[in-house]
Amino acid sequence: MGIKRALVSVSDKTGIVEFCRELSSLGVEIISTGGTKNLLAQEGVPVIGISDVTGFPEILDGRVKTLHPAVHSGLLAIRDSEEHQRQMQELGLDYIDMVVVNLYPFQETIAKPDVEYEDAIENIDIGGPTMLRSAAKNHAFVSVVVDAADYGSVIEEIRGGGDTTLETRKRLAAKVFRHTAAYDTLISDYLSNVMGDPLPERFSVTYEKIQDLRYGENPHQKAAFYRKPLAPAGTLTTAEQLHGKELSYNNINDANAALQIVKEFDEPTVVAVKHMNPCGVGIGTNVLEAYQKAYNADPTSIFGGIVAANRTIDAPTADLLKEIFLEIILAPDFTPEALEILTKKKNIRLLKMGEFGSAKERQSTLAVTTIEGGMIVQESDVHSLDVADLKVVTDREPTEEELKQLLFGWKVVKHVKSNAIVLAADNMTVGVGAGQMNRVGSARIAVEQAGEKAKGAILASDAFFPMGDTVELAAKAGITAIIQPGGSIKDEESIKAANEHGIAMVFTGVRHFKH
Repeated sequence: MGIKRALVSVSDKTGIVEFCRELSSLGVEIISTGGTKNLLAQEGVPVIGISDVTGFPEILDGRVKTLHPAVHSGLLAIRDSEEHQRQMQELGLDYIDMVVVNLYPFQETIAKPDVEYEDAIENIDIGGPTMLRSAAKNHAFVSVVVDAADYGSVIEEIRGGGDTTLETRKRLAAKVFRHTAAYDTLISDYLSNVMGDPLPERFSVTYEKIQDLRYGENPHQKAAFYRKPLAPAGTLTTAEQLHGKELSYNNINDANAALQIVKEFDEPTVVAVKHMNPCGVGIGTNVLEAYQKAYNADPTSIFGGIVAANRTIDAPTADLLKEIFLEIILAPDFTPEALEILTKKKNIRLLKMGEFGSAKERQSTLAVTTIEGGMIVQESDVHSLDVADLKVVTDREPTEEELKQLLFGWKVVKHVKSNAIVLAADNMTVGVGAGQMNRVGSARIAVEQAGEKAKGAILASDAFFPMGDTVELAAKAGITAIIQPGGSIKDEESIKAANEHGIAMVFTGVRHFKH
């Protein structure tokens, strides 16, 4: 049949003049609206106004212009239906063979920090999605282009045969429905948030692909990396990779785990992560000291791991980092000297994150976990504690230094897979027990890892002690203070054991399960 008429109306005018000029040179009649029509006419591209097609003026400040039978019959008519042909002829209507539309910039509008509600609403496109959906539904006969990246290939097909192939029209139609679904999701999400309803009766999500990944958790699994349309700065989805191989699926998971831990701290902090659990966390007066503590926390497990810092990596720190095999180093930035040192290692991935912001200013987001046949959604765990929030439940109160270490351990243990136990001393982790089926099992692992460093250390537990055995184990290891949520029916058993061994214990009243 060939493409004879195209309706063009775009907000993002990138490449549109060149595309329409090519269409016109191939004998395609261009119909357009508003600013797009004015631009094409200004650039010398032959163009017909939409009012000349509908016989009706654009009204209500342009809100109504393409919502007309002359437009949608031209898009929706089934070309090989005798009845549709008869009706089109009787009414004097013409077919429209192509739609080129992109939508009002709703995402860009709501991304503005000072956006007004009325401005957001005004940037909800109505006519555009309607034309796109009409054309996409009738893709057996109509070509629909919503992405400027497709202009070139579409022109090549028309130039070669006068029309696009059915396969191309199907591909373009699928892209349209993905596009309009994402657009509607952004609108519903915005309005739900305005109304304070983050968990509505229907929950839609939309993400943009960043890249395909070589494979998933294992080589036989396909995978890709996606970003939320309004992803905040200081996240992996907005990071700048300065050096190294592409990130893998496991890299991304581990790096995100490291990033979430290091964001807990405002002091210079370095975190080492292996298999999504911290193997070493250290606070120092500077990034070098913090890294030395994180490394010394577990020199074995850090090998092949991910390191995250909340300060710029400098040359002295880079000199130490290059001495071991690491998958990723992520930090707000790297000095030129540090980059020169680290980029000599061909495969190490260096991620520049930008500034993280204050730990206390962290905002909760919605975390989505898929299950077979559905998903579960919850707020992210950004709960924090101060000394005033702690309840001392033992005869002995913790010393000022113990309180400091208890709060440090508490920030770390929330990021360790449950059942979780963290031992800490001198602003560094000395033992981590993760993911065991019982709490005393996690405690044994942490104590064994700490060895002599357990003496004088504190113990942090993500959930309460169901009995006193963990306290007894801690006492034998020389631990002097414990932080835990409390709330067990056997709390008194643990408190009694702590008093018998002179251990100070505080309750938080909050647990940090992480599954």
